[in-house]
Amino acid sequence: MFNLNTLLRPHILTLTPYSSARDEYTGKQGVFLDANENPFGSTLDEATLDGTVLEDNFNRYPDPHQQAIKQRLAPIKGVRPTQIFIGNGSDEPIDLLVRATCVPGQDSILIVPPTYGMYEVSAAINDVALIKVPLTPDFQLDVPAVLAAIQPRTKLLFVCSPNNPTGNLINQNDILTLLDRFPGLVVVDEAYIDFAKTQSFTALLDQYPNLVVLQTFSKAWGLAALRSGMCFASEALIQVLDKIKPPYNISGPTQQLLVQALKNVAGKDQMVAHILAQREQLIRNLLNLPLVRHVYPSDANFVLVRFDDPKAVFDYLIGQQIIVRDRHRVKLCEGCLRITVGTESENEQLLAILTAYANQVPTTV
Repeated sequence: MFNLNTLLRPHILTLTPYSSARDEYTGKQGVFLDANENPFGSTLDEATLDGTVLEDNFNRYPDPHQQAIKQRLAPIKGVRPTQIFIGNGSDEPIDLLVRATCVPGQDSILIVPPTYGMYEVSAAINDVALIKVPLTPDFQLDVPAVLAAIQPRTKLLFVCSPNNPTGNLINQNDILTLLDRFPGLVVVDEAYIDFAKTQSFTALLDQYPNLVVLQTFSKAWGLAALRSGMCFASEALIQVLDKIKPPYNISGPTQQLLVQALKNVAGKDQMVAHILAQREQLIRNLLNLPLVRHVYPSDANFVLVRFDDPKAVFDYLIGQQIIVRDRHRVKLCEGCLRITVGTESENEQLLAILTAYANQVPTTV
């Protein structure tokens, strides 16, 4: 039986969180003389804000719990508002999960490379040991190896699905096996879930108290500049994250913009449909190029492509101001570049330049 209290660092259980002015009074009306704010407004006057959705209340601290966002997001995701944590990107909940559970110099987390790099960075920042169990050659979990590698002080297990940089979904039954058998928290990072034909693991939150699901506004919602991520978990764990986060981790303007964005789910879905159509067309066209050795199946908004000489291709593309991600030094991704699906015009530019490069280089058979 999973028990969150046995997983948390002891001092977290007794920690008294910072109580902000907006925790002590949550009303919208009144004479606010409690938070040492500037009563005259801000240097962003109405003229500056003309034509935007932002309200002119920058002199006031924002809602520390982002209730307006959670109320609007919960029905979209099929969860309760109390199961939602809004972070400064997905990187904030990743860091908070490590800090809440792992004693520096003693505990460990487990990752399955190749995967998103911030899990390892967060472990290093917090002086937490890292256990690596590589994916199989077809980019799936090696479940027996993962279970064998778990140590008594392993607190977190991170699985990115669809995976970055490989682009594929991780087998759901394998993740369920880990949820059933790992005594710590299983964190399923679904940053690219909107581009995959599968149900989110958020549907299983009430079934698995040790499940954490990460998503983001950066990809499908097109809001990377806002640096906002979503974390879905048990109400008990969300309360812990709320307790240890900075009091005003999401700015007022960001909260206003997120509320506006969440009113346009249809617009998000339309953008996703366009990206998926362009993804399939891009894959077909890449496969016709002689310098492309393999295009891996993708459930994300990018494709992993194997070339004979990826560094030379990468450098040539950079010279033509086409920027892709060089992943050829990453284990299991040798020879590969990661290419984001662009607009139709951007994809056509990429293909034209790759074709020009292929015409200059002898084909390797």
